[in-house]
Amino acid sequence: KHIIPASLNKYKVFAYIFQGYWEDIGTVRAFFEANLALTETLPPYNFFDNVNPIYTHARFLPASKINGAQVNKAIIAEGCIITYANIDRAVIGIRSVIENGTTIRNSFLMGADFYQDDDPEPKPGRPPLGIGARCTIEGAIIDKNARIGNDVVISPAGKPENVDGDNFFIRDGVVVIPKGAVIPAGTRI
Repeated sequence: KHIIPASLNKYKVFAYIFQGYWEDIGTVRAFFEANLALTETLPPYNFFDNVNPIYTHARFLPASKINGAQVNKAIIAEGCIITYANIDRAVIGIRSVIENGTTIRNSFLMGADFYQDDDPEPKPGRPPLGIGARCTIEGAIIDKNARIGNDVVISPAGKPENVDGDNFFIRDGVVVIPKGAVIPAGTRI
């Protein structure tokens, strides 16, 4: 009654007693922490449960290709290309590209809807799709189709809890790079 009161008068509403995992993700911080919690050794929800399996729709993507990277406590979706990066406590979404020397820590990358070669709007001078070389990204949510140039630093450290900037915002102490954002090389957020 408190969750969907507007539906009570319009639709047939039914209840189901759910005993499984549920998390309130009503704030940026809660959404961020719920996703990163899945990287823990014993996460609050087990994706590898034979009794209650999780299925997604077929994406027909290749397996992720990881070369020379150090990966700790991470979930990496299919179709990613990760080269000589350091990934620690992160969720890496589909088709993510992470270049040489980049560090991703305590972050959630949502990935991309397409690969750079399939870019429907190629423009000279803008960074390629994904995360460039020698970047440091921590405490961030990077939405889909972001283009982050080389030598970019993204971190909430030393910043106010809530800030609005060009191509980024900070909510609840988490840096958010919006969908389709372009972050030029050398930018510090």
